[in-house]
Amino acid sequence: MAVGAEPQTFWDHLEELRKSIFHVLAVFVSLAVVMFFFKNFLFDKVVLAPASSDFFLYRMLGVDFSLSLVNLEVSAQFLIHMKVTFLAALILVFPYFIYEVWKFIAPALYENERKAVRGAFSFASILFYLGVLVGYMVIFPVMLYFFANYQVSPEVPNTFSLSSYISLLVSTVLAFGIVFEFPTVIALLSALGIVTKQILKKYRKYAFCAVLILAAIITPTGDPFSLMVCSIPIYLLYEFGIIISRKGDEEVEDTEN
Repeated sequence: MAVGAEPQTFWDHLEELRKSIFHVLAVFVSLAVVMFFFKNFLFDKVVLAPASSDFFLYRMLGVDFSLSLVNLEVSAQFLIHMKVTFLAALILVFPYFIYEVWKFIAPALYENERKAVRGAFSFASILFYLGVLVGYMVIFPVMLYFFANYQVSPEVPNTFSLSSYISLLVSTVLAFGIVFEFPTVIALLSALGIVTKQILKKYRKYAFCAVLILAAIITPTGDPFSLMVCSIPIYLLYEFGIIISRKGDEEVEDTEN
């Protein structure tokens, strides 16, 4: 608990938690309502953009690629509209969610802990949006292009449903947004003295195996190509975590000597 702070009962903490959850839900619902009425922009300019030949990654690589989608269910388009609306609201509400989490736990921290946690939390939103952008602008289009051009036989043409397209997009974007929080977790644990740079280096080979398992879990299709595409940026995040982590006492002493 922070110095000078008055002790709170269990019910006080519960009330603060209830207020934080209510505030986040209120902002989330408000954003969802607003995004619901921006359907044309949301779908034409964002969601369906990777299926068009005008998408910036295809133009940058000089690839002529476009994808035609079909709707196979009566209510699918309405349900997909709702799903994408909630996804957009979830992405937009994330910084406020981080703020509410910080506001809830800050009174229980000492001053030195508060500085470390504040720095990690400030970095969290940037990494989340960076992960979302990487998932949307790089990983998803690459996976889409691969699956669209992969055929077991020329006699079997590929036809993609709108539902499968949206499912792949949502899972990829959210997965990378969450996974990109990994350096934030490492920075937080390092600042609190729980992990050090030498520990992360020592267990690097085990981390590589864990990355492959994590990539297999978050990869929507589970095929080797998607596993490779997902695992490479995740492992690079681990290496980035090593760079930003603090040295342990033993390593500092060795450096000084």
